[in-house]
Amino acid sequence: MALNFKIICHKNSENLHLKLMGDFDGSSAYELINTLKKYRGNAGKVFVDTCSLLSVHPFGLDVFQKNISIKRLFHGLTFTGKYGDTIAPQ
Repeated sequence: MALNFKIICHKNSENLHLKLMGDFDGSSAYELINTLKKYRGNAGKVFVDTCSLLSVHPFGLDVFQKNISIKRLFHGLTFTGKYGDTIAPQ
């Protein structure tokens, strides 16, 4: 995992907010996937804020995009910020 990568989680009564910070590489992608799996069923909508990412490595993007379970985890998954459109599952 990128040494500077961190996920800050905040859950209110219905929604989960994740703020991604640092560099998004392959290990960071797995950390995000595992965090999403951890909260599966415990949040209506999930907002992933990418404003604090410094970079998105192609391998990290590939790992996240190709993980089939992500598409089934949350139908209410919304990505925001500078890299939101880049990281969001297609």
